[in-house]
Amino acid sequence: MANGFLVLNEKDWANMTPEQREWAIFNTLQSMHNRLSSLEKKGWMNKAYATMGGIVGGIAAVVGFKIAG
Repeated sequence: MANGFLVLNEKDWANMTPEQREWAIFNTLQSMHNRLSSLEKKGWMNKAYATMGGIVGGIAAVVGFKIAG
């Protein structure tokens, strides 16, 4: 398991029973849900960082276009 995710390849999947496959799918979905829930709780700070990044990126693009021609 890397970073909390259950990583399977095709060989692993082919050798699993239907119950094991269902468990793997359930486990992966639960992990994704927990990660998304934690991201959704961070609210306004992430939006502020995204806005600042957009502004800085926009300014850098304008300056780049002016320099390039």
